[in-house]
Amino acid sequence: MATKLDQQIIDLFDNEDSTKVLATVNEHGSPHAAATPFIRVDADGNLLYLELVESSLTQRNLVRSIWFDKKVSVSVSDKLGQSWQIKGKPVKTLITGPVFLQAYHDVRQRLGDVDLSAVWVIEPEEVINENILVRHTEEELLHPLYRHLDRLAKTDAA
Repeated sequence: MATKLDQQIIDLFDNEDSTKVLATVNEHGSPHAAATPFIRVDADGNLLYLELVESSLTQRNLVRSIWFDKKVSVSVSDKLGQSWQIKGKPVKTLITGPVFLQAYHDVRQRLGDVDLSAVWVIEPEEVINENILVRHTEEELLHPLYRHLDRLAKTDAA
């Protein structure tokens, strides 16, 4: 089931200074994470991943994900502490058409004489706020007894 991305997350993907990482798994379940500036959000709220190398491990893992209905994970973060993880499924790959052509021109303008293998469409299914302050608060509510001894000693002394 598709999940809608908030504007805050879309803006983070649009920010050139944001770090974007796509994580996939191979046939043995081993993870592979690739940092890339080439992930964006389309008008429908899907993630678009631009793969430049036809024979890359990421490309092979994405093909496997679409064949066997497996999820992938995309993380996006900035220097201010915003951090989100989006889990989703690749639903199609584009190798022609207007979306591919626009991405092809964007990549060549940015990098010069390079190829674009495919534009992968990833449908978001789950969005997780990975900001450390948010995660810390959630964990304390869920697991109030999971505290480091130093923190317990400070609480008892106060």
